[in-house]
Amino acid sequence: MTYIADSVPTFTVDTPSGPIAYRRFGPRGATPVVLFQRFRGTMDHWDPAFLEVLAAERDVIVFDNAGIGRSGGVSPDSFAGMAEIAVEFLRRLGIDQIDALGWSIGGFVAQMLALDHPGFVRRLLVLGSGPGGQNGSPGPEPRSVEVMVKPQNDDEDFLYLFFGLHEDGRRRGLESLRRLDARLSAEPPQVASEAMQAQLQAIGRWGQDDAAAWDRLGELDIPVLVANGAHDVMVHAEHSFRMSQRLRNATTVIYSDAGHGFLFQHAEEFGATVLRFLA
Repeated sequence: MTYIADSVPTFTVDTPSGPIAYRRFGPRGATPVVLFQRFRGTMDHWDPAFLEVLAAERDVIVFDNAGIGRSGGVSPDSFAGMAEIAVEFLRRLGIDQIDALGWSIGGFVAQMLALDHPGFVRRLLVLGSGPGGQNGSPGPEPRSVEVMVKPQNDDEDFLYLFFGLHEDGRRRGLESLRRLDARLSAEPPQVASEAMQAQLQAIGRWGQDDAAAWDRLGELDIPVLVANGAHDVMVHAEHSFRMSQRLRNATTVIYSDAGHGFLFQHAEEFGATVLRFLA
């Protein structure tokens, strides 16, 4: 199957932090939904089947933040800093309000953007992510940390990190990984070691209350969708539950048969959930 995201062109916009690469597709008019990527992820690592569902009804923007993939500049070492660059980029496109969808560390960035720029985010989606700080949730499985920082990851690494050990999850996971090949095999993007180290420093700071969203969740009065897989080995699903206890207006979705990559394992079903939430 050919997906919209496989062929949409890449554009670049200049910002004070360097040139930012992005792609935009789907019908214009409504508030655009902007996607914030995972650790070491680029805009080519979004499952095109998931994007296809969103783009059927929404104006979708995927991008590489500074220092990542096809973008220039230097990656900040804090999620608040990454959020500031995202705002610079979006304002250069003439956008003054978004729906923010953040997966994994992208969820950290999206939360800081919503907190530091009230009114800029209309609706917030925090997927396979958490609020940071000392919120009492279990930490990642030790093996997951070792796998995620390997110089190169193969299919088995991604299946473990994102899709778990259940047979159906592995099958769906492999299908998702092969859907990425249309972009990755033709023109693989790079995430330099310097950018990875900056992201790791940001992750370390996220555990500290003064750099995290945990103590500030009460400031958010917008609708928030919090979702994860019950078997996430990197960001325990309890983070999602604890967020829902502090947020004023939250909906929480947990997939019992999935892990960190639940949004790709259940691309059509969860994509439809996202569209209902945004509507």
